[in-house]
Amino acid sequence: MSNATQVFADHRELLFSIVYNTLGSVTDTEDVLQETWLAWSSRDPDQIEHPRAYLVRIAVNQALAHQTALRRRRETYVGSWLPEPLLTAADAADHAVRSDSLSIALLVVLETLTPLERAVFILHEVFAYQHTEIAAMLDRTPAAVRQLAHRAREHVQARRPRTQIDPHLQQQVTERFVAAAFGGDLNALMELLAPEVTLWSDGGGKSSAAGPRPIHGRDNVARVLLASAAQPFEDLDIQYQEVNGEPSAVLFVQNAPYAVMVVDLTPDGTQVRDIYTVSNPDKLTHIAERSTE
Repeated sequence: MSNATQVFADHRELLFSIVYNTLGSVTDTEDVLQETWLAWSSRDPDQIEHPRAYLVRIAVNQALAHQTALRRRRETYVGSWLPEPLLTAADAADHAVRSDSLSIALLVVLETLTPLERAVFILHEVFAYQHTEIAAMLDRTPAAVRQLAHRAREHVQARRPRTQIDPHLQQQVTERFVAAAFGGDLNALMELLAPEVTLWSDGGGKSSAAGPRPIHGRDNVARVLLASAAQPFEDLDIQYQEVNGEPSAVLFVQNAPYAVMVVDLTPDGTQVRDIYTVSNPDKLTHIAERSTE
């Protein structure tokens, strides 16, 4: 392995995590990493004083360039757009690459930031880069970066205050939620759903399981969930796996990935306030690949 290849391989985990959290798409992240590798391999690594900083700068700016095309695609996307789910279980392949992936719920909030605000938030809040380091990466002044960071942090905090839910509790609630929905238990489902619960479904126009827009309110969500779960599934298999760092349900039909369901709990962990269902088959290819390894 050449020196350039080894250095890139040593930093690939970090680059993947930064870019994925910036874009929310595995496919686009892989494209950015390929572009980063091409830019890196054309240089002599011995002439670069700080390879890590150099690689992160290339990757972040390539990701920002991809944001424009991504946002155009999402403008014509059928239904709600949700991030592409990532398996992050301890026994999943390349677990270290995925360990810094943000939750689906937080990635949804980050979609409401500008591309620059999102990049700054991820670099500073998630990967602990200093404002001066980020300023050099983005060709901005430290003062401008501090302002971007402040706006992003306030926006995220207002829409999603930081709370720590015990993973075991989230696992239990997730299993109870799935059992109630697929078991047709309306009473149990109503107890689990918060009054203001929202159901977000991403089928990309390719899955009949997803509605065209978010559904709000306990009664409406319960009715849609029970109707969807009541349809006949041939050889349905529900696996509980860690997705984007959280216990989640992965549904397989005839051994093929059908949907990923992630529940976001109220701050006290007693009820479900958001349900994210990704059933667009284009976003489940990596789930399929990792579940068959």
